[in-house]
Amino acid sequence: MRPFESIFGEVVRKRRRELGLSQEELGFRSGLHRTYISEIERGLKSPSLRAMIGIAKALDTRVSALMMQTEKISMMQTPAISNN
Repeated sequence: MRPFESIFGEVVRKRRRELGLSQEELGFRSGLHRTYISEIERGLKSPSLRAMIGIAKALDTRVSALMMQTEKISMMQTPAISNN
């Protein structure tokens, strides 16, 4: 199972690319440094709530939408738990 940070980073990268933004532009719009955006996208950093809000606004979406996509991908990769 992939770490949550890795999946969240994938979701952010996908949305950024859909909008045609560079990491530098996303950083500028969100008030975060480009290298921090890169670390988030690679799953190396776990962003704070404040950072997630800034990223979501810069990506013209809601934090909840990013989290729902992250959860959906995570659930697809988690094996079912048996109650036997």
